Amino acid sequence: MSVFVCGSLHYDVVVNAPHLPRLDETVPGTGVRYIAGGKGGNQAVAAARMGAPTAFAGRIGDDAFGASLLTTLANAGVDTSQMQRGAGASGMSVAIVDPAGGYGAVIVSAANLAIDPSLISVPEHTKVVLLQNEVPEAVNLTVALKGRAAGASVILNAGPARPMGADLLDAIDILVVNRVEAADLLSVPEATLDPLEAAKALSRLGPHAVIVTLGGDGLVFYESGVATHHPGHAVGVVSTHGAGDAFLGALAAASASGHPLEAAARFGQAAAALHVSTPVDQRHMITPAAVRMLMAQTSSR
Repeated sequence: MSVFVCGSLHYDVVVNAPHLPRLDETVPGTGVRYIAGGKGGNQAVAAARMGAPTAFAGRIGDDAFGASLLTTLANAGVDTSQMQRGAGASGMSVAIVDPAGGYGAVIVSAANLAIDPSLISVPEHTKVVLLQNEVPEAVNLTVALKGRAAGASVILNAGPARPMGADLLDAIDILVVNRVEAADLLSVPEATLDPLEAAKALSRLGPHAVIVTLGGDGLVFYESGVATHHPGHAVGVVSTHGAGDAFLGALAAASASGHPLEAAARFGQAAAALHVSTPVDQRHMITPAAVRMLMAQTSSR
């Protein structure tokens, strides 16, 4: 197994609206979609679609949402043999997307908070373990240590941002955050955040490498004392929902296939650009070849 993802599953209800509602405001929606989501599930599907043999560990409830989430993972070719099941609700979320592609969301974690890390084992031949902050820190720490023991690289997507123990930060190899998460972790205002300096500061917390994603402005990659800014791809935006997960899944897949980490980050960046510029119902058709084509087109300009 090349990529092992442990994390959250949410059944997403995505509503289109002319703008995000203010407090006490009711906004007429223009459409609704039902999508299997959660950072963990999204990243596992993204890694599998980018060609990596992928396994997933998480927890669902005994409701229809859970059954649908399990089917979605299986249909994407993700190994779900370590899925935990229990009575009660599966995770879910409601997202509101405006015409420019921006969004806001509310998440109900439910079963994701009841994952039992003692039941999780990192599969043999795993190259990359991928974690996120939508599950309890104890789960992340246990799986990170198991990943390290198995010889895998451990990537933590520290979103949503929250205080994290030094033991977890010492147990990971690569920290991935967006601008908001970087500011929160460093306790500085987002408006004054310098992404290059932020990446350096975050590396001092423990991880070997840090990636700060900047949306359309690209990303900052920091490793071995060197910080580099990679500009974003110029694409039209349909929706940014799930872009970070597309990036992380592709990053993990490319890293697991043997690409150097910085090259894997650039591959993930191109995959995320295709994700945001492709209609939602066509995103499952994005291939590794399409990602490489976008990278080639960009480098030739």
